[in-house]
Amino acid sequence: MRSEVATLPGSPERPNEDWAAAALPASGGGGTLVLLDGVTPPAGGAGCVHTVPWFTARLGGALTELSASRADLTLSEILARAIRRTAELHAGTCDLSHVRTPQATVVLARWDAAAVEHLVLSDAVLLLRAPDGAVRAVRDDRLDRIPREALRTHEAADRLRNREGGFFTAAADPSVAERAVTGTTPLAEVRALAALTDGASRWVERFGAGDWAECAGVLAEEGPAGLLRRVRLLEGTDPGGRRGKRHDDATAVYVEF
Repeated sequence: MRSEVATLPGSPERPNEDWAAAALPASGGGGTLVLLDGVTPPAGGAGCVHTVPWFTARLGGALTELSASRADLTLSEILARAIRRTAELHAGTCDLSHVRTPQATVVLARWDAAAVEHLVLSDAVLLLRAPDGAVRAVRDDRLDRIPREALRTHEAADRLRNREGGFFTAAADPSVAERAVTGTTPLAEVRALAALTDGASRWVERFGAGDWAECAGVLAEEGPAGLLRRVRLLEGTDPGGRRGKRHDDATAVYVEF
């Protein structure tokens, strides 16, 4: 098995808010992949004394430990428990009901000798590459379905955040785990997995440099670091950030069976 992780901050002046891990249980059977993309809050406070990296490190650690050790739980149950565990760490110091309380997008995958389970929440992407090279992108497209004008201001986005008819992220409410996109694929049908934050998936989604199959090919040949280098080169051709934020935290995880 081959596993690689690469990440780049969007700016040297800001901490990287992404978090990723690929782990094998001590038993040697199966494994787990976790990817989080922390949501950067606008200036003005989020009711919390902690940073987004503080939150993603604790949520990511809980997800890794639970997904590797609790085969009796579904991935949705694992996400709910990890959110609850993380919330308990700062419920006494922070207003967790604040709409901008620290939160993150989530990709979670777990595999054993029989199958690969997956969970995706918000705008990160999971790629499943079959032995014949076909690639399936698993996405939570609720954010894409919201008209851009409805997200024009932070206040407008807040009215849709973790609300029915809007979009969902992992914050402080464990029930959001039930909103995630989940599924199971026989292991024999999966040759490789890749998880991408939106800073990495922009190679396909923003710049149109290739499709998901070609993206998976770059990951197989050049690894996650190669994909991120390609993203930064493309961002360099858009100096004014005409297609959105010029640089973003970018993280990719690649696992090949």
